[in-house]
Amino acid sequence: MKTAFQKTAFLAVGTYLIVTLVASNQIARSNPGNDIKNEENCLVERLFGKECTVPQKPKITPIPTPSAVPNRVLTDKERFIAALMNQFPIIPQPDTYEYILLRAYGAPFVNLNPAVRLPEKVAFSNHQETQKFQDTITKGKVIGTKNCYLQKAAADALNKAYFQAKFRLKSGYANSDCIRDFATTAKFWKKYTNSKTLDLVKQGKETRILGTVAPPGASQHLWGLAIDLKVTNKKQITALNQNGWYRTVEHDVPHWSYVGYPPETLLRLGFQKKVIGKTTYWVTPL
Repeated sequence: MKTAFQKTAFLAVGTYLIVTLVASNQIARSNPGNDIKNEENCLVERLFGKECTVPQKPKITPIPTPSAVPNRVLTDKERFIAALMNQFPIIPQPDTYEYILLRAYGAPFVNLNPAVRLPEKVAFSNHQETQKFQDTITKGKVIGTKNCYLQKAAADALNKAYFQAKFRLKSGYANSDCIRDFATTAKFWKKYTNSKTLDLVKQGKETRILGTVAPPGASQHLWGLAIDLKVTNKKQITALNQNGWYRTVEHDVPHWSYVGYPPETLLRLGFQKKVIGKTTYWVTPL
């Protein structure tokens, strides 16, 4: 199904086509050359004393001039959805599990850098799907670590921030702070939840847990576009933001996502700056 944003675009195009078709039809039915020819023939007939009446011209309903459509100011949500449509031509319906995950973890999907590889779905179903995707990405090492890897574009940006203001991994263990495999995300989910939690998330009844741990297959860490850091001061935050890294998952303080744009661009894309406690998050407007 089409979103309200998509329907607005189709309505505008449809209105233009209707006006164009009506105008074309009326022009085709009116032939000024024939009208002039009939009048000339009638004048000749009258010169020879014959009666002649010029046929009454058919009345043509004037084409209404369509009023100018004012430049509509898009909402934050509409701008964000427009950006998302580069990756997802069909946006999941609100309150579906996919939409809930997109709201929580969808920030990196607006990244148009061709060097960044994005998954074609918001959650992988199993280890095989995860590994297939991870095999397609180019990895780069995070400096100051032993074996922490991210997608190369994300790692390069993080390393630039590191030179501006030093910071450390949250736990120091690369397999949990950097790129993760499917089994690791499943293990974390099991640690913080119970057998009913996932069903509650899918029903939209439990979303706070998404700020603690991602459901199996849904973590940004699987994409190589997230890292858990120990950030303690404004200089570090500024350096990370200037290089495209942000806190985008509410309540997950150590979690940083690579979006790839400066703060002013995020605002134009519809991101909302939200302060919880003393921590600033750049969240999706879904």
